[in-house]
Amino acid sequence: MWHKPQLMTAIADLLFVAGAAALLAALALGAMRLPLFPLKEVDFVQPLKEVQRGEIERTLSGLLRGNFFSVNLDLLRQSLEKLPWVRKVEVRRRWPGKLEIRLEEQQPVARWGTSGTELVNSYGEVFEAVMPQTQMDALPELAGPTGSSQDVLRRFDEFTRALGPVGHQPRQLVLSPRLAWQVVLDNGMVLELGREQPKSPVATRLSRFVAVYSSTLAERKPGAVDLRYPNGFALRLAAAGVDGKGK
Repeated sequence: MWHKPQLMTAIADLLFVAGAAALLAALALGAMRLPLFPLKEVDFVQPLKEVQRGEIERTLSGLLRGNFFSVNLDLLRQSLEKLPWVRKVEVRRRWPGKLEIRLEEQQPVARWGTSGTELVNSYGEVFEAVMPQTQMDALPELAGPTGSSQDVLRRFDEFTRALGPVGHQPRQLVLSPRLAWQVVLDNGMVLELGREQPKSPVATRLSRFVAVYSSTLAERKPGAVDLRYPNGFALRLAAAGVDGKGK
């Protein structure tokens, strides 16, 4: 190799380029750590409803270290997403000295179970938060096995639309461990929908009930209706506790 001047020249050029690149990287890293690019402002791009500014300030305290370039955006995002009522956070740098934070708050649409602190957001995700009892009581109650919240919310919306002609809306929807559905309406009526059946889907059995409710069942004021039958239903009257059947 020592007798090949062209190869030696190429190696020397390569080492020079590598050394220059390393020097520039070190200088750039050092410059970013200097107080030449101070972080001057943190801006939340939308108003906050549930998340308290004090909670945010306590979370950000100690995390806004360094300057505009060196502050850890991932750590900021992860820390803010741990706060109650926070679903998702985006953090961006805006030159010359601003952090822009877009914070998506949870939108509760229902209670989950009976814990008193678990709620379901509009995506069907379960989260924990505290809200005034009057607001909590105004929300419908959903329940089901672990991991079923999205399916339960989807079916709640479907059942709500299907029951529109009845004039009473669901206040509670429960999916049992055996995957049987139970609906409680705002007048206290219980609808036992049972499990999905290939030959008699839940939607078909529910539509059969809706079709005859106004003309046949409304005046009888049933306390519970068992819709698990493939070709009919059974009902229990709320006042007298008398059982009856219909088709």
